[in-house]
Order: sequence, then structure tokens, then C-alpha cells
Amino acid sequence: MGIKQQLGLGVGTAVLGLTLIGGGTFAYFSDSSETNNTFAAGTLSLDAEPTEVIDVDNLKPGDSMIRDFELQNNGSIDIDTVTLETDYTVIDAEGDNTEDFGDFIEVEFLYNADNLDEVIFETTLSELQDMEPEAISEHIFYPDLGDDGLPVDESHDLVVKFNFVSDVEENLNQFQGDALELEWTFVGTQADGEEI
Repeated sequence: MGIKQQLGLGVGTAVLGLTLIGGGTFAYFSDSSETNNTFAAGTLSLDAEPTEVIDVDNLKPGDSMIRDFELQNNGSIDIDTVTLETDYTVIDAEGDNTEDFGDFIEVEFLYNADNLDEVIFETTLSELQDMEPEAISEHIFYPDLGDDGLPVDESHDLVVKFNFVSDVEENLNQFQGDALELEWTFVGTQADGEEI
């Protein structure tokens, strides 16, 4: 290494050292402020009351049963839409069924208990089980709930009429002693998010 290079390296080192020393001697005013922020998610809570809508024994063709129940929004977020999922199991007592018992249980969704002749939507349990939940919402819940949905701390009464149809050509004797266990699942969904 030549003398010029050694001299240049020495000068560079000296300048760097002075810069570090000089930089450490300046003081500036400073201040800080903290904020405490919280994001708390709301709750979506859809409840049905009573939880057992229907329980009947000794059913025969031609019987009709009207039941009412209440959907409640017990959460902290408005429910925009409600859909219904249907599932049932037939317990064939004799093992001789050639038809689906659900084809012969007709379901009528009614406006309210005072106007039992005003049917919102009519179908069978088997058709209801095969329907998309959105289609069911459109036919059953939208006419009643409309654009308002189910706001927080509000409830909505629903009336359902079940009919064991008798005006059919099929042999209904195959259903003697049978049982049908029905499970309805109501699903509430929130509206789209918004700027708060």
C-alpha cells in the first residue's frame, strides 16, 4: 500500500470518527403519545323458541297440525337474512316402505296465527329437504322479514301447518307405525360490512 493510499485511508478514518463524535453531541426535543385501541367483534345469535316445534303420536292420513314458534335475534348484530336447512330420517317400522314418508307430509308456512288461510309457501318435507337454503329464504322468510331482516333484540313469529296428505292414490298402509324425525336448522347471516 502506497503512502498516498495510507494517507487517504487515515484521513477518511479521521473524518468518520469526527462525524460519529459530532453526531452524538447534538440533542433534540422529543415527545411521545400512546393510543389504546380496541376491536371488539359483535355476536350473531339466532334462537328458535321453542326448540321442539312439533311432537305428535298416532298420526293418521288427513291429520293437520298447526304450530307456531319464534325466531329471536339475541346477539349484538342485526340479522340480514334467515335460511332454513331441512333434514329428516324415516324409521320404517315394518320395513315395507316403497315410498318416502316425507313425500306425504305437506308443510304450509302461514303468515300468522290470526290468518291461517294465508299461505306464504307450500311444499312437502321431501321437497323442502332438497331445496337450496337461499330459495327457501326467498319463499318463506323474505315475505315476512323483508328488507328489515331481524334486528337486534327483536323476534319474529312463524306459523307452520303440517298435513298428512290423504288424497293420493298410493297405498298409505306402508306408513303404519313409522316415525319421521325432522331437524330444522335456521341460519342467520349478517348484512354486508359498512364504514363505521
